[in-house]
Amino acid sequence: MPAPLNRRQAVGLGAVVVGGWAVGQVLRRTAPIGRDIGPRADAILTGGSSPEDGPADATLRLAVFTDYRCPACRHAFPAMEEAVRRDGKVRIIYKDWPIFGPPSERAASVALACAEQGIYPAVHRALMTDSRIIDDDMLREIVTGSGGDWTRATAWLAANAQAVSARLRANGQQAYAIGLSGTPGYLAGPMLVMGAIDAGDFGRLFARARAAN
Repeated sequence: MPAPLNRRQAVGLGAVVVGGWAVGQVLRRTAPIGRDIGPRADAILTGGSSPEDGPADATLRLAVFTDYRCPACRHAFPAMEEAVRRDGKVRIIYKDWPIFGPPSERAASVALACAEQGIYPAVHRALMTDSRIIDDDMLREIVTGSGGDWTRATAWLAANAQAVSARLRANGQQAYAIGLSGTPGYLAGPMLVMGAIDAGDFGRLFARARAAN
């Protein structure tokens, strides 16, 4: 059995560990972020069939593939919002991809139904930050709290259920076509990132996407 470390050895080992972590952080921050998927990005970023939010004169379009029950999506959401706010010239294209079961599908469908009332971004934001179990009571509160009419949203959804289902299927097909295996996925220009990232990495993604265009 090895002898226990003395204080000097322990301090030295701690310094090595901290130093290794710091080097890892530097390498992560300096390594290129994202994968260039080329022309495949064009149809996703210019299709015009998904809810959007952001300045009309944006210099970058960001397609966001998320699920409201996805922990990683929810974790990265505040960082994405912060990075978009700091940048000021990013337009978000929302690609609801409900892969976490029926509650996710219901939430995504209701959110898309709210686009007709012009409140999709507010509903999306509320769903991404509300920790309650998703059911119709919760969804009703989200919609009304976002300034919408629940009865109008559910009536619109009932009348357009096939179109909404087709939109969700198309989002999934787009996700698979660019190599996503799950949520979240972020497509900034031609640059694709899979998984949650922080505000700094979103900023680096935006810069690389603009340089690639």
